[in-house]
Amino acid sequence: MLCYFHSSPILQPLKIHKPLTILCSTQPKPPPRKRPTVDGQRPAFRNRKNYGASRRSIQKTLKQEQVTFTTPIPDDPIVGIIGGGMAGLACALYLEKRGVRSTVFDTGVHGLGGRMGTRIVDPQPLIFDHAAQFLTASDPQFAGLVQGWLEQGLVREWQGTIGELEVGGHFVPLPSSPPRYIGVNGMRPIADSLLSQTRMINVERPCWISKLEPFNGMWHLSENGKPRGKFDAIVIAHNGKCANRLLGSSGLPLIAGQMKRLELSSIWALLAAFEDPIQIPGEGAFPFEGAFVKGVDSISWLANNTKKLQGSLSNGPHCWTFLSTAAYAKRNKVPQENIPNATAEKVKAGMLVGVEEALGLPKGSLQKPFYTRIQLWGAALPTNTPGIPCIFDPLGRAGICGDWLLGSNLESAALSGISLANHMADYFQSSGGRPEEFAVGLRNEFQPLRGHDIGQFPGLESQTPKTQKSYQLTT
Repeated sequence: MLCYFHSSPILQPLKIHKPLTILCSTQPKPPPRKRPTVDGQRPAFRNRKNYGASRRSIQKTLKQEQVTFTTPIPDDPIVGIIGGGMAGLACALYLEKRGVRSTVFDTGVHGLGGRMGTRIVDPQPLIFDHAAQFLTASDPQFAGLVQGWLEQGLVREWQGTIGELEVGGHFVPLPSSPPRYIGVNGMRPIADSLLSQTRMINVERPCWISKLEPFNGMWHLSENGKPRGKFDAIVIAHNGKCANRLLGSSGLPLIAGQMKRLELSSIWALLAAFEDPIQIPGEGAFPFEGAFVKGVDSISWLANNTKKLQGSLSNGPHCWTFLSTAAYAKRNKVPQENIPNATAEKVKAGMLVGVEEALGLPKGSLQKPFYTRIQLWGAALPTNTPGIPCIFDPLGRAGICGDWLLGSNLESAALSGISLANHMADYFQSSGGRPEEFAVGLRNEFQPLRGHDIGQFPGLESQTPKTQKSYQLTT
């Protein structure tokens, strides 16, 4: 349908044009150029402007001086990975497979996973997948990962009916193939379990890396002035305005420039718990567990978490996740760190009206939820991509991984992390002596990325099969 990855992508080297450089080595600098440390802190670079704000132009970002490390790569390098979503976790896992140590820094308070978010509300408990809803596996390498998760009991095949729901309650089931997978206890426990058996990976969370500084042959990371370690190489495994701010004065102009070319959509997530099942008047419960919504301004997806995660075993509250369209989120976008109450109430009301429209229910007939929570994913999904598995700058010993480099789903994120891990391990083994052979993705052009408002699902066709029955939910 939208995107297929039939084999692991092959990285092709790019030529590096000679940039203005800052040499980072263990050799002493000439006295006139040397700056003393202050209170044990690292020296700052002269004339280094901060181009961190995401609204600044790419041209200004590219005016940064390029850091070039000249120190030899140690026999036991350590990598700092900023971001603990699927891409960052996969990168850490496969670096360990290649014998490379790493530390993963993540801002998550409740756990790892990024957009693999599951919210549990006690004491009932209420359980919601409030970001990634499910995954498919079309690439053999990723399918192998998923098979391992199946054997560990982390995921299971989602047997419930999903389909496309047009405004007014017209529902078309999608075929059961390819298989769809969900976390047995929600999506976040998958992420939390990925590193449970590792020995060479350290995790620091919640931790918000706010500054990168190259000094004396290594990257020094800090959080609001607090040192968080020094590393032989770094990986940026997150995106959006925070990543742009972090890279804005890092000395990595080519990487920063590519990150700034990324365009992201926003999505509102409304979590709602109802005392009773949402029913078709006079007919009973709706015959699906998830649906892509068409023709409704405020809703792109809805899912019954209770049925999805607990099946027929639950007689308790009914937990639903409603995700907005990107257009609706754009019109109602506010700073996600500080959502005004008036905006939250407006968005919630608009989305609940959209649910009624999608299901074909009379206006005002939807039962009032006894629990709601509204969340804005300000940097939800990419809308453009360079179409390459990862980005790596060998001069600055820094790379980027993320789903946006290939698509907009968990499969793309995992493949990107794996690709970058293997590429960096190969670079370490080369001793860094041929950097031009390891430059990847630094100048690739971006192309539009299409898919559902909640992402791409390789192999899951977004069309009505001729043999598939469609029917009206309400009359």
